Amino acid sequence: MMAGRVNLNHELSKLFNQLWDADANRMSPGKDYRICLQGKAGYVPAGSNQARDSARFPLFQFVDEEKLKSIKTFAAFISLLDNYEMSTGVAEVVTAEEIAEMNRFLDAILETKVMQITHDYLVEKKWSKPNLKDFKSQLYNIWFQLYNRAPGKSPDSCGFEHVFVGESKRGQEIMGLHNWVQFYLQEKKNNIDYKGFVGRQHKSRPDEDDQVLNLQFSWKDLVKPVGSSFIGVSPEFEVAVYTVVFLMSQEKITKEVVRVEEYELQIIVNRHGRYIGTAYPVLMSSNNPDLY
Repeated sequence: MMAGRVNLNHELSKLFNQLWDADANRMSPGKDYRICLQGKAGYVPAGSNQARDSARFPLFQFVDEEKLKSIKTFAAFISLLDNYEMSTGVAEVVTAEEIAEMNRFLDAILETKVMQITHDYLVEKKWSKPNLKDFKSQLYNIWFQLYNRAPGKSPDSCGFEHVFVGESKRGQEIMGLHNWVQFYLQEKKNNIDYKGFVGRQHKSRPDEDDQVLNLQFSWKDLVKPVGSSFIGVSPEFEVAVYTVVFLMSQEKITKEVVRVEEYELQIIVNRHGRYIGTAYPVLMSSNNPDLY
């Protein structure tokens, strides 16, 4: 085994490749969307909101929005993105309509092959119950149950908001926002300014068709020195991957190295008690030979 490959989780790699192949709703690079990587991002010291702009143009040059909105899971996902208050410390108020939207999203993803494979795997591991209704409430709790990030405050956050929507820490620092659709929609509204790609260990420059990227950007004037994200994948694929890693361990932070397609990734999931605190992929290298 080559150095650096020692910690590869083969069981998860196999499962996540199955999910990747089953992800019928995934958008194709160059066809359903086009990105423009431009320059390599510079170093940003911790706590700074100044970043050199190595990208004159947006990251997303084109996204087929008609196709996006015609896919049930993406459409249900997009309708959830506006429901959250950006700043932590500001209590979230969840309306009946928003709860209905969350349920619609969960119902939509549970119909997909990706979530069916995931559920079977979790039942086999005894991490989920066989009944789909139980699985749905398990997902609801993990992802949508509100909690407070600052002790003694009202519930102001949830796993879904942090990972997929993004939030700010007392208006001074970006947290989360690891989803490509949210990135695209915020970029379109001129809320996000893409600053450039962040190089990684084994390859200095990514390709335009890479479906996992490490990025630097500012969101409403706050800089995220390194954000990492799957690009083009469906929301159900991300929910599935992060849910599996979350349920496999009770540790505060779980890090699993997997090979999905040509990408060697570290999937990082941080738990906030019984809920997801954050979850994201870190791209370690690409252009790897397929393992399975």
